Parts: sequence; C-alpha cells; structure tokens
Amino acid sequence: MFALSVAVLITAVAAFGNAATQRPDAYTATGKLTKPTWLAILGGAILLAVLGIYGGSVFAAAIAAAAAGVYLADVRPKLLEIQGKR
Repeated sequence: MFALSVAVLITAVAAFGNAATQRPDAYTATGKLTKPTWLAILGGAILLAVLGIYGGSVFAAAIAAAAAGVYLADVRPKLLEIQGKR
C-alpha cells in the first residue's frame, strides 16, 4: 500500500506541475474550471496523498488519485488541443 500511495503522490505532483505551466485562458476556452481552481484541487490532492503515505489513509489516497486522474485524463488533453500542442 505504501508503494501505491507514493505513486499517487508522484502522479499528483506531476499533474500540479503540468497544470501550473498551462496558459490561464486555455482553461476557460475548454469550458473547464479555472486555472487557480485546478491548482487548488491538485494541491489538495498532494496533501491527501501525503496523508495517505504518513497517515495510512487509503481513502485520502483514493481521492488524490481521482483528482489527479481527472485532470490528466480529461482536462490536460483538452488544454493541449486548445493550445495546438497536440
């Protein structure tokens, strides 16, 4: 379970880093939440992933994985498409 929680943390940090490098106007152009909102969600996911590692909370790690997964699977591809990076 520890290794899975670490993988969730790495994924959440990667998602946060990617979200931070995208243009703010691309978020609104895709009809998704704003950039600050996604940064807050993914920042919270990082905190939950840390709780999953040090607190042993599987539920917290699952929420973190879901948040990072939604960003990486749904929002990121649309951001890249809008910006012509695809």
